[in-house]
Amino acid sequence: MSVNDEPLLHAQDLVRRYAMRRGMFGRPAEVRAVDGVSLTLRRGQTLGLVGESGCGKSTTGRMVLGLEVPDSGGVAFANERMPAPGTPAWRRLRARMAMVYQDPLGALDRRLDIGTQVAEPLEIHGIGTRADRPVRVTALLRSVGLRPDHARSFPHELSGGQRQRAVLARALATSPDLLVCDEPISALDVSIQAQVMNLLAEVQARTGVAMLFISHDLRAVRQMSHRVAVMYLGRVVEEGEPDDVLHAPAHPYAQALVSAIPHPGRRGGRIVLKGDPPNPAARPPGCAFHPRCALAAALCAREVPVLKPRASDRRLVACHVAQGEVAPGAGLPQPAMEAA
Repeated sequence: MSVNDEPLLHAQDLVRRYAMRRGMFGRPAEVRAVDGVSLTLRRGQTLGLVGESGCGKSTTGRMVLGLEVPDSGGVAFANERMPAPGTPAWRRLRARMAMVYQDPLGALDRRLDIGTQVAEPLEIHGIGTRADRPVRVTALLRSVGLRPDHARSFPHELSGGQRQRAVLARALATSPDLLVCDEPISALDVSIQAQVMNLLAEVQARTGVAMLFISHDLRAVRQMSHRVAVMYLGRVVEEGEPDDVLHAPAHPYAQALVSAIPHPGRRGGRIVLKGDPPNPAARPPGCAFHPRCALAAALCAREVPVLKPRASDRRLVACHVAQGEVAPGAGLPQPAMEAA
């Protein structure tokens, strides 16, 4: 697949904070759901965004689409800064972006038939005439492997895979340049997941649409992505090509994620991390991962590592140890190892 080197999307230092209260009478606290994330996505390219639940993946996707406004940082799409939500400029730019949701049944209105819902973006953005839209809807349904008569079906009458195809048809209605796919296969049966991933790949090959593919499924990310970014507690800790990041990860957290995937040829044991991720409202000093890291050194507890290119390869890594700035394991506790 040919990939245009011109960036379609550039997100710079995105920060999103939420206020929370600890208990009924507790003091207000601030949660940084996203803490300085930068991403670049080119036309015809898929960027896979992976990490544990609650790491900020979905919030990043919503900011990329202009559905949430970052507290600092910004998003540029096709060399145009994201306008304020609700403005005519924002609506014009939003017509070039679409989202494929995790739960297709929840994303569809159960009271409306599929044809009406696929036509809805055309009506909102004033694309075509009322007479033209049924023809466009039929073409969209065919493009995702549905029959024209599915236009008269209601969501509950379709299978999970068919509902996700209908969601994709609706997302493609305005011929977008960008699709944000937020866990698009996690609610589907395993037998259907491969079909949906193949369909997304076919759509990208046919239209050149760029995709931000958000998932915790590393196998799906490896199959779909041109580049992969790994998030931990609101930050990107490693980014690079799938073969580099998912076959030989450099960051200790990425190593733990990859080790959890069964692989008959892998040497060594599975890395079992101690404890739970830190409370986002009470981040540890330095690297947020250091309390769970087997390689953590004293510097890791003091200084936040910067995401930057590693001299030995083409990937970006935010880790003092992986960057060779400090020797690993200078007296900090190490997580247990478990045989694979």
